[in-house]
This record gives sequence, structure tokens and C-alpha cells, in this order.
Amino acid sequence: MTDLIAEQIQMLVPHAKVWGFFLIFLFMTIESSFIPFPSEVVMIPAGFLAYRGELSFGIPWLDISIALLAGLAGSLSGAYINFFLAKWLGRPFLHKYGRWFFLPEKSLDRAEEVFRQYGELVTFVCRLVPGIRQLISIPAGLSNMNIKRFTIFTALGAGIWCLVLAIIGWYFGHLSGDMTYVDMVHKGAAMIKDHYIWIMSALALIVIVYLAIHHQVMKPQKDLKA
Repeated sequence: MTDLIAEQIQMLVPHAKVWGFFLIFLFMTIESSFIPFPSEVVMIPAGFLAYRGELSFGIPWLDISIALLAGLAGSLSGAYINFFLAKWLGRPFLHKYGRWFFLPEKSLDRAEEVFRQYGELVTFVCRLVPGIRQLISIPAGLSNMNIKRFTIFTALGAGIWCLVLAIIGWYFGHLSGDMTYVDMVHKGAAMIKDHYIWIMSALALIVIVYLAIHHQVMKPQKDLKA
């Protein structure tokens, strides 16, 4: 399925100058919602095209910056779809009819389990975890998570993920100009798999720093004066 999507997106390349940023936003919205859609086929080619000057402005650094903003905006848009649908429809509806919307009960239960066990911070962490990246917005909606905190955590995680994929595409643009999108996606996925331990290590460091700062800020004043 990934190969088929990559081939279809490659057919849209001639329109990238005009519609490139909108297409990035649209496809990342779909990817971040409940519809199965691999982000690798969007952000890796976006970085590739930006390097080659084939997006709207033809200026590599400007194109990749706007592509990242479009990818982030799309990721947030799709996450909001999941969040508010879960909030409005509720758990009983999703468990009964979710399978008709690519949301099997087993996956929903797993996402809720992770959210209950680790708390709101997983909306950041899980944006970099395959298989649960999109679904984690659903238990956030079911639990009526504060929308500002949801937005911040989701934007941080989605932004890092978009950046990683776009950098891979940029790197491929530097290597070759005749790489097919299917090859690009497969090589990008393999590169992420080979270096995933470093991505997760950096993520763990960010979480530790956040928790340390949060603990310090939330410490009672009497403890600070002691």
C-alpha cells in the first residue's frame, strides 16, 4: 500500500510548484487522523523537492521551512480531528463503530492503556512511535485533556517527526536526482529503523529535562525557601 501511495504522489510532482505546500498540509492531515496513511511518503519527498528547488519559491531553505510548517499544521489538524471526534462521540460509540473508521477496538484499548499509564506527556512521546502515533489523540480527547497542553505536546512531537523525515529527504536530494519515490520511502524507512535508538535517546533526554523543569516549577514555595 505504501508503494502505491508513493507512486500516486510522484504523479503530483509536476504540480508541486503551485500546490506543493497545500498537498503537504492535506496529506499530513490525513496521516495524523484515523485514516491509515504513511507520513514517510509525504515529508521525505517534501525535503527532497525542497533541496532541488522544486517547490513554490525555488529557494531550498525557504521551501523546506514552509514545508515543515505545512507538515506541522497538517499533523495538528489531523490530531484535532481525532481529539474532538473522540470527545464528542465518546468511548461507547468508538468501541462499537470504530472498526468502520479504521479504529479496531484492540488498537483503541491499547492507546487508552498507554495514555492512562503514562499521562498527558505521551501525546508528545507517542508522536514518534509507529503504530500508535495517530491513535494517541483519541484517549486524549476521551479524557478531555486540556486543549492548550494537547496542542503543545502534539506540536512538539509532530514537529520533530516532520523534521526527521524532511532532513532524510533533503539528504537524498543531495545524493541523487533520479531516485524514485518508492526507493526514497523504503530507504528513508530503513534509515529511520537503523538510527531509531538515537532518535528515542534524544526524545528521552527531552522528556527528562521537561520533567526536571516541571518538578522545579511546581515545587511548593516553602520547599524553595528551605
